[in-house]
Amino acid sequence: MAYYNEPTPEQIAEEKIYRQMAVSDDEFALIQKLLGRLPNYTELGLFSVMWSEHCSYKNSKPVIKKFPTTGPQVLQGPGEGAGIVDIGDGLGIAFKIESHNHPSAVEPYQGAATGVGGILRDVFSMGARPIALLNSLRFGELANDRMKYLFKGVVAGIAGYGNRMGIPTVGGEIYFDSSYEGNPLVNAMCVGLIRHDQIQRGIAKGVGNSVVYVGAATGRDGIHGATFASVEFGDEAAVELPAVQAGDPFVEKLLMEACLELIEKDVLLGIQDMGAAGLTSSSAEMASKAGNGIELNLDLVPQRDPNMSAYEMMLSESQERMLLVVEKGREQEVEAICQKWGLTAVTIGRVTDDGRMRLLHKGQVVADVPVDYLAEEAPVYHQPSREPASFRENQAKLVEDLSINNGTETLKQLLAMPSIASKEWVFQQFDYLSGNNTIVRPGSDAAIIRIPETNKAIGITTDCNAGYIYLDPYTGGAIAVAEAARNLVCSGAKPLAITDGLNFGSPENPEVFWQIEQAAIGISEACLKFGTPVVSGNVSLYNETNGNAIYPTPIIGMVGVIEKLDHITTQHVKTAGDVVVLLGRTVPGLGGSQLQKLIDGEISGKLPDFDLAYEARVQKLVLAAIQQGLLASAHDLSEGGLAVALAEIVMETPFGLELNLNSSLPTSVILFGEAQSRVVVSLNEEKLAALKQLAATYDVELAVIGQVNNSGNYILRLNGEEIIATSVVELEKTWKGAIPCMIND
Repeated sequence: MAYYNEPTPEQIAEEKIYRQMAVSDDEFALIQKLLGRLPNYTELGLFSVMWSEHCSYKNSKPVIKKFPTTGPQVLQGPGEGAGIVDIGDGLGIAFKIESHNHPSAVEPYQGAATGVGGILRDVFSMGARPIALLNSLRFGELANDRMKYLFKGVVAGIAGYGNRMGIPTVGGEIYFDSSYEGNPLVNAMCVGLIRHDQIQRGIAKGVGNSVVYVGAATGRDGIHGATFASVEFGDEAAVELPAVQAGDPFVEKLLMEACLELIEKDVLLGIQDMGAAGLTSSSAEMASKAGNGIELNLDLVPQRDPNMSAYEMMLSESQERMLLVVEKGREQEVEAICQKWGLTAVTIGRVTDDGRMRLLHKGQVVADVPVDYLAEEAPVYHQPSREPASFRENQAKLVEDLSINNGTETLKQLLAMPSIASKEWVFQQFDYLSGNNTIVRPGSDAAIIRIPETNKAIGITTDCNAGYIYLDPYTGGAIAVAEAARNLVCSGAKPLAITDGLNFGSPENPEVFWQIEQAAIGISEACLKFGTPVVSGNVSLYNETNGNAIYPTPIIGMVGVIEKLDHITTQHVKTAGDVVVLLGRTVPGLGGSQLQKLIDGEISGKLPDFDLAYEARVQKLVLAAIQQGLLASAHDLSEGGLAVALAEIVMETPFGLELNLNSSLPTSVILFGEAQSRVVVSLNEEKLAALKQLAATYDVELAVIGQVNNSGNYILRLNGEEIIATSVVELEKTWKGAIPCMIND
């Protein structure tokens, strides 16, 4: 039965209507071959979303299957709504990161808000109660009204959804670069707490059992959202797609509580969020994973418009909806619990034994296809890969020194760069204390969340320097993992596992695909070195506009465990008289640094040498020193180098620093170079001998570079010459005022 003048199968083929759904000629031919006939319009819609990159990973699967995904701490790896790691005491942490890039570029508030809603459902559908949200954002430079509009809208959307849900947004990162001008990135991460015995999976168990729809009614919003996320801006296929959904956090809160109660009372056999590709993906994937089929009567689907077609209902991405599988005869239990929470629960289908997805509508079978054809048989593309000429050019360019006329002014200019400047304007809009378990708020190396009724906490962070990956994707990918782990270690946490958000341009561009491959190799090797497998993630490709790709941006979200609350460490100095120590070695090079961008207007050249084995030793040293009670503070060196890190450890404190460094390297490298594997710590001088002994054990360089005082000034001398002299208040004013000044200009 056709609605709204839906074309016939013959018209679809003859007029190549499938191209409007981003289905290629070869893919349409494969669909026809698998079915042994032409698909009708509804069936074509099912294939188009399930075979999109967003759902099938057809271009990225050959790459991501190489990630390490197992370990003794892994309770659930990739393939479900979220990954889960063990933190002891019968408890686990469920977490995942997800992108909502294309919708946020069109409608920033709702795009970001529904991204938060979607990642929350991924986590609580596993049986975990969400306890924290993080984000990773990328925008063009804040130099025009459009970027300011997108930036403000995205931040407001994240705050508007998370705050109303009562889930604290505790951390994240934001970078600004012209490569994101046409395609901002909005990645949301959620972390949940779960008991081992309550882990749920998206599986349609038991032939004859009931399929239950719970949550908001289905509308026409978000139809073909998965396809929209899998095409480049500017592609004809994306122009007419109504892809941006509208979310309702109040309904989401009710849905979360209802689902968690259903799980607590052991009513469910399977549960999955109706996220990307909506009812299509949730039903097909649940049936396929179980080796079963599924039959749905679409007349029973709650609808905002009673005249919706089967195609529209199956492809809608309306928010706040879940699909459940329950034992036949227990449907009323589900309905009663959902009714208590003010939600609709309707039995819309059943699990079958024939391995097919069968859709009934208005008394007719409107689709009948094998579920595995949708969920498992998407084509897998081994895209050609080509090393860009620019990579060799950059590798051959050693950026050994950059001219600095005034150290104090250069430091202030770096602190005012939006990628380095304080993000207080952003996180002040978030309710980061909701739940009363946030121990370390946004702005430190990692957020820290207390685990109730234990002496434990978890550290959480997101990280990725995309400029490094643009210059050298292999090394940059490894650094992204290393820096995330270093953030956790500096907070007293042992890294456990990662979730990855792989944001790249078109995989059909051989040079972009080479970036994807090389970054994945770097990420994999670093994960193996730090014992942090990939347990969940998301791939977002085609992030480009009219052929201009973003910087390759594989976001690393990482979780670690703090075994004792006494081990929690922050970046700020604590006591006048403490000594300031640099752990690690400074190697030459300024390629890819923020100083280079400040002076040259762009980045280029070879990255400073990076040694994964040495990085691992530095991290083991820092964690051991924290666990032995030696350190008062710890802060990793990243963007802006040593001078910026030293400013950050005294800002928002009443203290000052007196620093004396000695080196034969150029001043620009010593102060602002971004060599990895370095941590600045402060400690009582009486504990210095023990720290030196520990550093020798791990074969890590240690240099005493200064002392904390009560002066409120930042004084730095290099080889006896005063290079930086200013008050901490002046630095803080510059650092805190930069972003508010830009967006209100």
